[in-house]
Amino acid sequence: MAERENRRGPRREREEAPEFADRLVAINRVSKTVKGGKRFGFAALVVVGDQKGRVGFGKGKAKEVPEAIRKATEQAKRQMIRVPLREGRTLHHDTSGRHGAGKVVMRTAPQGTGIIAGGPMRAVFEMLGVQDVVAKSIGSQNPYNMIRATIDGLQSESSPRMVAQRRGKKVADILKREDAPAAEAQDA
Repeated sequence: MAERENRRGPRREREEAPEFADRLVAINRVSKTVKGGKRFGFAALVVVGDQKGRVGFGKGKAKEVPEAIRKATEQAKRQMIRVPLREGRTLHHDTSGRHGAGKVVMRTAPQGTGIIAGGPMRAVFEMLGVQDVVAKSIGSQNPYNMIRATIDGLQSESSPRMVAQRRGKKVADILKREDAPAAEAQDA
């Protein structure tokens, strides 16, 4: 009798995925003026990730702050993307992203550098699991646009394995190309 039955069969409890961490980036109070005063609402911006290469963001609106955060977290979990990481700690190559007036530049960094990024970008990198990155936001300081620009840049990130698969080559052929000009110079 522990599991309740309804017309559709056994009821399954939806388990909250504990493997996801979330970070509240911004909360905004908005008001609507109506006859007799003002009605307040709240908009929340949340970044969710598993700190192993998956990240997503969501926004939620409600009359109460906790409800807005819950809605934003649910949306973020539905919109997660996977980003390949080099050695599980940094990006494979330098990249940039753009959304509206928000532009971001992200660069790989040697081990021990840490996350050098501001505000909303830092939240995305922490939830993604990146440990070493240097990033700069140019243009808009709006957290919504900064996060969207960061996600845009991360979606263009590709690993040597992905490039090799796309070109129909082996990973060794892709990585060997960096050393090829040096080897040709020695032969000459």
